[in-house]
Amino acid sequence: MSWRLVLAGMGLLLLTACATSPTGRKQLLMVSDADVNRMGLATFQQMKASDKLSTDRQKAETVSCIVRHLVAQLPTQWQTLDWETQLFAIDSANAFALPGGKVGINTGLFKVATNQDQLAAVIGHEIGHVIARHSAERLSQSVLAEAGMGLVGAYAGRNASPDQVKQLVALLGAGTQVGVLLPYSRLHESEADRIGQELMAKAGFDPREAARLWENMIQASAASPNPPRLLSTHPDSRVRAQALSTAAPALLPEYEAARRRAAPRCS
Repeated sequence: MSWRLVLAGMGLLLLTACATSPTGRKQLLMVSDADVNRMGLATFQQMKASDKLSTDRQKAETVSCIVRHLVAQLPTQWQTLDWETQLFAIDSANAFALPGGKVGINTGLFKVATNQDQLAAVIGHEIGHVIARHSAERLSQSVLAEAGMGLVGAYAGRNASPDQVKQLVALLGAGTQVGVLLPYSRLHESEADRIGQELMAKAGFDPREAARLWENMIQASAASPNPPRLLSTHPDSRVRAQALSTAAPALLPEYEAARRRAAPRCS
């Protein structure tokens, strides 16, 4: 096959792979929702089998309650996913959400997220990554940059090496859990911040607490030789805290209306 045909085929693929994020940003998605959801489910099952699970029922119910309230505000296509939460007995302050609606929270997050609103800020941010299809976008970028499709295929066929599995899990959004740091881009992080803060306000969680959460993270980082893992994957924490603080006032009317309808009581 000539290189012209190869380029033409790639051009056609790129044209058919265009999508739009919830914020209106154009995206390149070369991996289907069905495929990435299957990978998310397989990854979540693997993590539940290999990581230590928490038996703290109160914390687990708090997390499940927050996820239920946030998911109830999503468009129908996202509400119908098989949402599932799992609390991991891991001391680092971290959380993730995988394609397919799988949410993981480390018990260490409760050290810096001091109330339900701050927990909702973290979880809303991670759900924002899911509904903006950031995992599929990163996988698609990997396909273009290298033999990413071979990596996806190897994992789907269970023929992937341990290093390949770790790389793919990191691309899906749970990198700090498996020791491979593949941070989301600044663009993805800003988009997830925006989606998550709007989502928490619609669900009746105080959007002002999103900025306070990051301030807590910064303080925890200064006081500890082992800073919260979220800081390692979320750059410019002070700038982001300021951006979230600036955005909060415009979201207060929606937050107050949601509180009048049914204030969440997840703590």
